[in-house]
Amino acid sequence: MTASGKKGKGRDLKTRVRARGRTPSSRAWLERQLNDPYVARAKREGYRARSAYKFLEIDDKHHLLKPGGRVVDLGAAPGSWSQIAAKRVGADAGKGQVVAIDVLDMVPIPGVAFMKLDFLDPEAPDRLKAALGGPADVVLSDMAANATGHRKTDHLKTMALVEAAAEFAFEVLAPGGAFLAKVLQGGTEVSLLAMLKQRFASVKHVKPAASRADSAELYLLATGLRGSGPR
Repeated sequence: MTASGKKGKGRDLKTRVRARGRTPSSRAWLERQLNDPYVARAKREGYRARSAYKFLEIDDKHHLLKPGGRVVDLGAAPGSWSQIAAKRVGADAGKGQVVAIDVLDMVPIPGVAFMKLDFLDPEAPDRLKAALGGPADVVLSDMAANATGHRKTDHLKTMALVEAAAEFAFEVLAPGGAFLAKVLQGGTEVSLLAMLKQRFASVKHVKPAASRADSAELYLLATGLRGSGPR
């Protein structure tokens, strides 16, 4: 990595990355990472990604994670949400339970049972349920489809993942449980919202401060699952 920064009164203090074979988009991404306060903070505080602060803000406000709770983390890698969940439910101390899944590798986290598997694999739901050994209190999904650069296509692909995650949440959540999923601006599908509103007491969109202002991402939060529990 080759980077430079200007210092001094009245000068731009941002770190800038020299081209040296990089495309404009990759250079812009790297500069954004180098100058992002949440990236630096995550390194200082031992979180694996800046996305930790999105989840921390949401949980601090809505109190999804409770001591002894069972949590499923879909699309978990590199593991920042699982880190937080394990700490707050007590899984790192053997009290709660966190089960995580991702198609990518994830370095082990104390108290987290991780499986490397595509969530859309037909075997995934049953394997997750078996690992849980009972109903979940919270289902998290930070999954997103690989970006194509075409906004509508990316939106539709990500919404398909959210719908699959919601269906899984209906199957595994205990009454009163919560579902939190990343979506992209572009209009959450009307059918999905209607379905969630039928099953949960509260359904809302939230955008934590740690989400970049220029990002299209939002989080869909559904709390208070109605019904008799997992099918």
